[in-house]
Amino acid sequence: MVVETAGPEPDFDPFGVPDTIQLTDVPDPYPDLAAARRRGPVQREWPLPADIAPLDEDNAEVWWNVLGHDEVVTVLRDHETYSSCVLAEIMGPMLDGTMIAMDEPAHRAQRALVAPAFRPKLLARWQDELVRTVVDGLLDSIMETGRADLVRRLMFAFPVRVIARILGLPERDSARFQRWSIELISIFVDWDRGLAAAHALRAYLAEQTAERRAHPGDDLVSELVQTDVDGTRLTDEEIFAFVRMLLPAGIETTYRSLGNVMYALLTHPDQLDEVVQEPALRAAAIEETLRWETPVVMVPRRCVSQTHLGGVDIPAGAGVNVFLGSANRDERRYTDPDRFDIHRPVAPHVAFGSGPHACLGMHLARMEMRVALDAVLERLVDLRLDPSAPHPRIVGSAFRSPDALPVVFAPARDCV
Repeated sequence: MVVETAGPEPDFDPFGVPDTIQLTDVPDPYPDLAAARRRGPVQREWPLPADIAPLDEDNAEVWWNVLGHDEVVTVLRDHETYSSCVLAEIMGPMLDGTMIAMDEPAHRAQRALVAPAFRPKLLARWQDELVRTVVDGLLDSIMETGRADLVRRLMFAFPVRVIARILGLPERDSARFQRWSIELISIFVDWDRGLAAAHALRAYLAEQTAERRAHPGDDLVSELVQTDVDGTRLTDEEIFAFVRMLLPAGIETTYRSLGNVMYALLTHPDQLDEVVQEPALRAAAIEETLRWETPVVMVPRRCVSQTHLGGVDIPAGAGVNVFLGSANRDERRYTDPDRFDIHRPVAPHVAFGSGPHACLGMHLARMEMRVALDAVLERLVDLRLDPSAPHPRIVGSAFRSPDALPVVFAPARDCV
């Protein structure tokens, strides 16, 4: 049983809300990142646009930029020198109190409490009972048409519906949950709107949590309220914080990653044909896309004690931009790193981070991408870019994904 709430929002258009995909028109920052990286893996200042290498408004604080693969991994694994708490400073109520913005030992304790909610048995159940059902429902709505914008009709809606169902939210509340998610994720576009969304989401989750404490179900909220590690359970506030973290981690990153893998394959039709014919290659296509077009290009850290990294002295208190996207194209680690190649020799990437803050939901994200990719390639026969539409592109600075993916395919009636 779940709490009944007000009705759905039938006129809600997710693309009517300013989303981070629209924040900046940066079609390709990688040439600038590569040129800077060749000058040194860690730099205090270099000529990139302000939205890629941010400074505060009066330029009083200069941020160090970590670009090389090995140096990025060093920062991500050294939680004693580089603090994650700066995320709460930047994103405020979006990430305040979440484990992603915590340092040890608080981070370790929180992670231990929520980790059981992502155990393999649950992921397998979600895959079989939930994820494929969601993506098939979305594909059903376009099968007859023979053409669609996959970003608008599939990628954007898919992960938010998955997360809503994993949480056990009523179907009628999906649109409301999606609106709050978008408004909260884009809080730096409109602070007051994002803050209002945070309050509304908290009030809504309070009802859901109270209901699950009284009547547990088989959903993620019920898992969270019942998790017990050495006699310790999550408080309501900790559950609210965890769900807020799921919004950028479980929705924003997944829809961008799925959009990127489809963009990569559609713009490399020879490799698209290969993964259609050989499903075993699809996992490699996903991993190569995560490396080649990392959905979250940069994460911040705060240097808490003076250190030396990549030949550069970084003072205590300095901000550090950790460029995951640059690390994943470091020519010292990858041959011809700007080329998309599903046959590339395996070399682990850092799209999901590294060290103690490595993404807890990485296995869920990979599973969602794999299931969605399988469904698209199996059901949209003769899939290709729409030759009558503008050529798609990947845009964004900190977050990157295609702004549209117009495609054509054989209509369902022609596939019988």
